[in-house]
Amino acid sequence: MAKFPSAVVAAGGLVGGYGVARWTRNRQLGGAVLAVAGATAAQQWRQQAGGKAAGALTAAYVAAFAGSHPLAKKVGAWPAVLGVAGAVALASWAVADRNG
Repeated sequence: MAKFPSAVVAAGGLVGGYGVARWTRNRQLGGAVLAVAGATAAQQWRQQAGGKAAGALTAAYVAAFAGSHPLAKKVGAWPAVLGVAGAVALASWAVADRNG
């Protein structure tokens, strides 16, 4: 199976989770996408950068998800999701993917 960079997995989880929830009108299904991608990214982060970095990046992933909700009220749903996904992808690349 092809391995995608953790930055792509994490950003894809945030964008994909929102997209699935919106298009299917099933928030639980979107949450499942978000959770599976987050767990996959966390496993990659642990392998590439260690436990402390994985913990910090996982916290950033969860904070991005939570933070996208109030941000969406100010800038709109898609811009908020894309913005937080980009921030998590950048952090993931800087901490775990850059040297791999």
